[in-house]
Amino acid sequence: MASLIKVLSEAVANRIAAGEVVERPASVVKELIENALDAGARRLEIDLEEGGVRLVRVQDDGLGMGSDDLERCILSHATSKIGDVGDLFRIASFGFRGEALPSIASVSETMILSRRPEDDIGARLLCKGGETEGPIPAGGPVGTTVEVRHLFFNVPARRKFMKRERTELSHCLETVTRLLLPEPDVAVRVNHNRKKVLEIGPDADLRGRVRTFFGKKIAAALLHVRGGGGDLRLEALVGPPSLVRTTSRQQYLFLNGRFIKDRSLVFAAKDAYRGLIMPKDHPVLFLLIDIDPAAVDVNVHPTKTEVRFRDKDRVFALVRAAIRTELLA
Repeated sequence: MASLIKVLSEAVANRIAAGEVVERPASVVKELIENALDAGARRLEIDLEEGGVRLVRVQDDGLGMGSDDLERCILSHATSKIGDVGDLFRIASFGFRGEALPSIASVSETMILSRRPEDDIGARLLCKGGETEGPIPAGGPVGTTVEVRHLFFNVPARRKFMKRERTELSHCLETVTRLLLPEPDVAVRVNHNRKKVLEIGPDADLRGRVRTFFGKKIAAALLHVRGGGGDLRLEALVGPPSLVRTTSRQQYLFLNGRFIKDRSLVFAAKDAYRGLIMPKDHPVLFLLIDIDPAAVDVNVHPTKTEVRFRDKDRVFALVRAAIRTELLA
């Protein structure tokens, strides 16, 4: 009897991974911005067409790649962020799995142009549905440009699940907000259908960043919270009890600069308002936690928004106590 178990080809494996990593155009925006930030970029130019379904282009001024690295970057599990199993327990970068670019390239027409500061000329790589051409020498500025066209062109069933253009654009802009709120020294310009929809320069601090994204009125009203020390530090801007929302949409949590979702931290923050706001209300919250990378596991899900703390009670207690102290001051 013939063997029933088969080893999947790399193309099929990447297509499967894309189902987890690439949900919509905003997923592409997220992965490309994270790569740019990991490369030390301080200025980003993002171009979108049709909500990102037709085009997502991210140009950065980071370190760039040589032709050898450019060829490897779309191979499955190829990454510059980790080298051995031990590195998984002290991850300090945004990306590390080596899945994003191969997954994106497997369901789109992708072009990557990159040049390092020490190179006179850069290199360009093309990939359509996982089929690669190049790299070949090409002129371009220092940094990397990744152009992703016709997302899900070879997965018609997935493309049917895309929402209206306005909805997909909204998700892309929310992704930009989540990634750049904790990065006040990074400038970004976002164009949609060749029209500017967002342009922000570097800001001095977290309050300046909140002012840029959410307006002067909210930024001025927020209370500044600091707490912890050593391997666990907290900085936050929180709304006074008079500034609440009916939903949690203006609650942003960041761990070592990474946007995360964690119900226990949200509960800890809201518990600090006990007796000060109605149970149905949600405080405005911008919370940044810096912790020893070895004390947290970010390798929980491909989207990297879920984490596990080694000592969750310690983090919970710090969040609650620091915010409560400021509210009652």
